[in-house]
Amino acid sequence: MTSSEPHHHIFSAKNAAHLDTRVRRLLYRPDRLADRYVKPGNRVLDFGCGPGFFTREFAKKAGEKGSVIAADVQEEMLTILRKKLEPEGLLSRIRTHRCRPDSLALSPERDGQVDVAFAIFVVHEVPDAQKLFREIAALLIPSGLLFYTEPPLIVSGREFRENLALAQEAGLRLAETRLFFVNRAAVLRKCT
Repeated sequence: MTSSEPHHHIFSAKNAAHLDTRVRRLLYRPDRLADRYVKPGNRVLDFGCGPGFFTREFAKKAGEKGSVIAADVQEEMLTILRKKLEPEGLLSRIRTHRCRPDSLALSPERDGQVDVAFAIFVVHEVPDAQKLFREIAALLIPSGLLFYTEPPLIVSGREFRENLALAQEAGLRLAETRLFFVNRAAVLRKCT
């Protein structure tokens, strides 16, 4: 999707409670996703973090020596995340960051690089996927990973494949395709 094509609407923070439920935890197993892709000490980007459904497990797995940049365009989502994860003692590992509608607004020089990035059910909401993938690629260390997934009821197979092509143009090599519950998913590695 390029900036000239229409994008899907942003999931409202008013509905954030729907994103962190017991049923979703059973279906998506954020703990297993973190176990598979996050190592202790890793720096992680959780782009489109919402209310912290996946952020929690990424922060636990990254551990005391790791960190998570929880990035979202909606300040309301970041507020919910902070309120929810503060009592769990995880905020010392999490930096919340408000993106701009058209940019991550992060740079490797100012914000450092990350070992692994996640874009879970969110790329379809951005106005320029190509720019997003370039920005994520710039933040990744050499050989760093991006886990990208979209729901099939919102993002067609064609749109998902087009986005994978944009990610590859941005310098990310397709390492694996898989299903994430019933959703299309891919793991991409930054070319060195």
